[in-house]
Amino acid sequence: MTALGKLFRTTTFKLTLVYLTVFALFAAFLLGYFALNTRRLIDEQITDTVNAEITGLSEQYRLGGIRRLVIAVDSRARRPGSSLYLVTTFQGESLAGNVTALPPGTLDNAGWIETNYRRLDESETADRGDHHALVRVFQLPGGFRLLVGRDLEERERLYHIVLAAGRWSVIIVIVLGLAGGLFVTRRVLRRVDAMTETSRTIMAGDLGERLPIAGTGDEIDRLAENLNIMLERIEALMNGLKEVSDNIAHDLKTPLTRLRNRAEQALRTSGSESEYRGSLEAIIEESDGLIATFNALLMIARAESGQARDNMTDFDAAEIAQDVGELYEPLAEEKGIVLTVEAPAPAPVKGNRELVSQALANLVDNAIKYTEPKPDAADGAKPTIVVQALNDGDRVLLVVADNGPGILEADRGRVVERFVRLERSRSQPGSGLGLSLAAAVARLHGGELRLEDNQPGLKSIIALPRGGPVQST
Repeated sequence: MTALGKLFRTTTFKLTLVYLTVFALFAAFLLGYFALNTRRLIDEQITDTVNAEITGLSEQYRLGGIRRLVIAVDSRARRPGSSLYLVTTFQGESLAGNVTALPPGTLDNAGWIETNYRRLDESETADRGDHHALVRVFQLPGGFRLLVGRDLEERERLYHIVLAAGRWSVIIVIVLGLAGGLFVTRRVLRRVDAMTETSRTIMAGDLGERLPIAGTGDEIDRLAENLNIMLERIEALMNGLKEVSDNIAHDLKTPLTRLRNRAEQALRTSGSESEYRGSLEAIIEESDGLIATFNALLMIARAESGQARDNMTDFDAAEIAQDVGELYEPLAEEKGIVLTVEAPAPAPVKGNRELVSQALANLVDNAIKYTEPKPDAADGAKPTIVVQALNDGDRVLLVVADNGPGILEADRGRVVERFVRLERSRSQPGSGLGLSLAAAVARLHGGELRLEDNQPGLKSIIALPRGGPVQST
């Protein structure tokens, strides 16, 4: 397709043609209306002038008869630029005036008429030909007829001037409109072509490219901005997918290798039923860990894809805090940790109860895992974990606060990524998905996961939008 053909096929050029056609028709109608009204105005001026002259000449006839009328008409007819005059008998014989060669029957009926005429001082063979005039025929007492009129040459000349100006104006409007349309279309097409080229680059695999923005704030800029936001989201998802794939390949390779080695060792070294049983129990334990890891990944994917929104219900987050506290209290006591729950009032939330419970359980499990008793504590105080469900304006806060080692501020943004484990936690069991799941669940519910300093220790906060009143069951 040629460049010109490409321009003609654009929506911008087609819209320009539509607007240009409408505007040209409107301009033509306006100029035609102006021309017709100009003609009508001139006719009104002529009729007013002629009526005034007929009134004056009729008065002359009433005062002095036909002789005085003839003298008055003859005097007026000799003036430069005078009107048209003619006085005849009832038989049509001319008595005075400056008009001759009227079409037959012109004087037979009184009233207004447009007619051709020839001036008395012009010869019948003159090259100018007949003139055109608007005249009024008036019958005087005694059968005499009086004709008064004005030549229409000025009216026709002005009318043709307006029509010619109108034609040229429409032509100029069309030419300038087409030129402006081509200019605007080329500018728009240039921006669209730039966006198209960028899109092709992105489709070729370069997700770091962004659509160009001219900075004008028009609809194309707004569209490009929204598309760029979408591309940033897609790039983040693709990077996350690549990172997850790499992490799965890296972090699951070790437990799978360990699982295989234990099975191979059992085949090579186990000689009794008890040794086989021990090897099988170790293999099952390792398999349970792998299954738990995959379950966590599936739950994170479910939360980030929004599938869990189908099971949104109204529930009390305070009840979840109580349930999770009761579930983990024996494990905390076994490690010498004091676990308390503070949920003084109902905390209504609309969401997926299962996912919110799992996210809070992950935070409590992390706190128990990394909060170790200190044998050298001077006062013999035990480590503590506090689980809270609080109302904070239009938010409900699920808080897990411990006095363990905490997380450095520089690492808090990194630990919520999948499979990320800090160096000091490498010796602890786990897959590095607990905080990732909690963050994904918070985002699913329109909230956020915040990690703060508990001085000492870590305070993990799941902030969720407050829901409506919870119905008692």
